[in-house]
Amino acid sequence: NFWCPGDVLKSTIFFQRNFKAKDSDIILASIPKSGTTWLKSLSFSIINRKKCTTPESPLLITNPHDLVSCMEYDLFLKSENPDLEAFSCPRIFSTHLPYHALPQSILNTKCRIIYICRNPLDQFISLRHFLLENSGEDQQKAPPIDEAFELFCKGLYPFGPVWDHAEGYWNASLNDVQKVVFLKYEDLKIDATSHVKMLAEFLGFPFSPEEDENGVVKEIVKLCSLENLKNMEVNKNGLLVLSPTIKFKARSFFRKGEVGDWKNFLNNSMAERYKKIMEEKLGKSGLAFE
Repeated sequence: NFWCPGDVLKSTIFFQRNFKAKDSDIILASIPKSGTTWLKSLSFSIINRKKCTTPESPLLITNPHDLVSCMEYDLFLKSENPDLEAFSCPRIFSTHLPYHALPQSILNTKCRIIYICRNPLDQFISLRHFLLENSGEDQQKAPPIDEAFELFCKGLYPFGPVWDHAEGYWNASLNDVQKVVFLKYEDLKIDATSHVKMLAEFLGFPFSPEEDENGVVKEIVKLCSLENLKNMEVNKNGLLVLSPTIKFKARSFFRKGEVGDWKNFLNNSMAERYKKIMEEKLGKSGLAFE
């Protein structure tokens, strides 16, 4: 009951069938272009801060997507049953799958899930730019934005519909606060420091009063900021090569990251239309977007 991109259909099935979760695992979940890169950077830095201080962080020389592997776009794309025992605990993985489509081993163990979502209109624009930059084709030949938006309104979206994707994790976070954290991109933008502290608590790596006083939290927030990561050489050039046919430009993961950028591309009538759709689909769930 979701739209799975054809290039990761097999790897998605392999992931569902063969992944064996551990209680200590951490799963970062999102629909594409909703803050995945930022969440990977923050989570990795929080967990590994005792192994390497900020001036020695692997983020300085490695793209975040190479530090936290995606299940369907990386690990299970390369192998039907990859050897994941070599990963040090706690293992951190990411996925774009809806909650109901996750492997049973994730749902049945005590592993923790962090879900990040974003205003769907900003998300739509972000994905459009990402796909255009990585298409390798003449952007003038791309489907007009109104055609793409029409599909979006019908729920035809990678790993979507968006409303089902968000509501699945939203309900899971309400049912089990020890297992699932539901995070909004916009809230993280407003107050990254308090959210980083919250994530550290949830992940089992809380900051000590001494760390807080010494500015460790602020260092991580600054290190993982879009502005900082965007200007690193490793994220300016090169490709993330996941398969012979799936390649992404490193810089394409770092565009604007602004809240409300959709207003530069969509008109008010389009926004109102989508607002009504979301209100209708999410109903009385309690989940809403600005």
